[in-house]
Amino acid sequence: MQQKEHQNTQEPIYVIQQHNATRLHWDLRLEIDNTLKSWALPKEPPIETGTKRLAVETQDHSIEYAAFEGTIPEGSYGAGEVKIWDKGTFKTLESDENKLIIEIDGKKLKGTYILIRTRFAGSKNNWLFFKKRPKTK
Repeated sequence: MQQKEHQNTQEPIYVIQQHNATRLHWDLRLEIDNTLKSWALPKEPPIETGTKRLAVETQDHSIEYAAFEGTIPEGSYGAGEVKIWDKGTFKTLESDENKLIIEIDGKKLKGTYILIRTRFAGSKNNWLFFKKRPKTK
């Protein structure tokens, strides 16, 4: 996965949207390759180290969707209330098809976070999302 830099050299977009659809969940979105790569987290994102969250990879969204807050109407995919829970930028530190290590600079999440693909229940869409422990001397 390669991230696209904005023409004005800003860091790529990071956003988490709280989505009260069929079930309350949080949508993690990262600007990669001129799109928002997306993962759904069934529980609130981890602010501290030591907490791991399931992150289910979902369909990509357009960059413009990063600013969306409002109601998705009944009968539409993802119907329900959407609010921005956190937003900011990120830098990719390491990336391959099964792991993404990023430095998040958001209002709530700050620091190095890791997404690692798992094989829970045989699904290739399941990842773990957690904050990396700082190095100790």
